[in-house]
Amino acid sequence: MREIIETVVWALVIALLVRYFVIEGYYIPSSSMAPTLVPGERVLVAKFIYRFTEPSRGDIVVFRYPIDKRRNLIKRVVGLPGERIEIRDGKVFVNGVPLEGELFNRTYYEAGYYGEGEHIVPENSYFVLGDNSKNSDDSRFWGYVPRQNILGKAFLVYWPPQKIRLLH
Repeated sequence: MREIIETVVWALVIALLVRYFVIEGYYIPSSSMAPTLVPGERVLVAKFIYRFTEPSRGDIVVFRYPIDKRRNLIKRVVGLPGERIEIRDGKVFVNGVPLEGELFNRTYYEAGYYGEGEHIVPENSYFVLGDNSKNSDDSRFWGYVPRQNILGKAFLVYWPPQKIRLLH
């Protein structure tokens, strides 16, 4: 009996350590990241990755919402520390150059204080946007995500099973 209890306790300790420091699953509650992520999908988030590197443009990150740190949000990194960000003519401009490529091939709407005009991303902060710009509460409205609020990088959709895929 003692061996069973010890095994169960150690299994719980290891599971909690993995969940807290390595990988955790997150539920997608809204359509703010559609079509990349849709409501009801679940993603795995590498919580350790940003201990070794900094977030990059295009990363899909989970972070503590700057206005209510009890809530976690998931968005795509668009602006890095020190960069000038402007949304104009349906595109995101970084330091005056429009973002190009598959990850940014969508319309971005000028809305909110930070979504109109040019703004500089503060040091140790990031500008994040939902892929569904028309229906996303993101940096355009509440500002920047402090580096310490970023929990990890989403890398895999694991639910529902027929939609398993790697994220980029």
